Amino acid sequence: MRKSKFFRAEKLFDNVTAIAGLAGELCFLVEGSEKALLIDTLVGVGSLKAYVRELTDLPVQVVNTHGHLDHCGGNFEYGACYLHPADIGLLYNHSDPAGRLAFAKQGALPGGFQPLPEDVVPPCPLKTYPVYDGDVFDLGGVSLEVIGVPGHSRGTIVLLDRARRVVYSGDACNCNTLLFIEGATSIEEYKESLLHFKTFQPDFDVMYGGHGLVPVPKEIIDDAVSLCEEIMAGTDDGEPGETVGRPCLYAKKKRPDFTRLDGGLANIAYRKDGIWKNGGK
Repeated sequence: MRKSKFFRAEKLFDNVTAIAGLAGELCFLVEGSEKALLIDTLVGVGSLKAYVRELTDLPVQVVNTHGHLDHCGGNFEYGACYLHPADIGLLYNHSDPAGRLAFAKQGALPGGFQPLPEDVVPPCPLKTYPVYDGDVFDLGGVSLEVIGVPGHSRGTIVLLDRARRVVYSGDACNCNTLLFIEGATSIEEYKESLLHFKTFQPDFDVMYGGHGLVPVPKEIIDDAVSLCEEIMAGTDDGEPGETVGRPCLYAKKKRPDFTRLDGGLANIAYRKDGIWKNGGK
């Protein structure tokens, strides 16, 4: 696949290309016969729009799984995106070029290249089209169904391709799901979201998330539901940790690479005052 200083691409299916940014964050270009859908846009360092144009001649629409900087930074090149309204504030709160450059630098690709301030796509006002649970993107012979999974953020969505039995999940459910940061729901609400997500399990086999190209089995949803129940019951490990520079608790003990010591798939980072809806009131 085409290489650049800023991006690497890998073909997943006949019509799907995964694109990695400097810090390993991922987006997915899904092509139909009439148009293409870009699921997330990385951190916005380097011209993703120019890179995508080398991969497809189709008109491209952008949809974001949620509003954090490593998933929305390239939006500012496109001028418009589909995003759940609950995450519009996150999109703009995380648009600062210095923060996005720092994120890219933390995991720059091998070879000694380091991005510069002028490599950051400057923020600008965007047209934000609402996207909700149950919406469908019809690309021409390829359909992607939106499933709402509030948790990591209140506007988190995932996209289901029933034909290929795959979900593009962003940060909705993984081995390091952060539920203590800006915009996250309570554990109680996250469990409700996961139970909704679980109703779609018969329709897919694996998930591709926003970090790491190894496909994740759908059973991770069951693990995450169990963790929510343990956290709510006070029977989880509650292991003190720190991530994104802030203290938190991990539901299960883990290794430095975030794999669980007990062999489970999911893990949740949370804080004690974020377990119940409305703070338990």
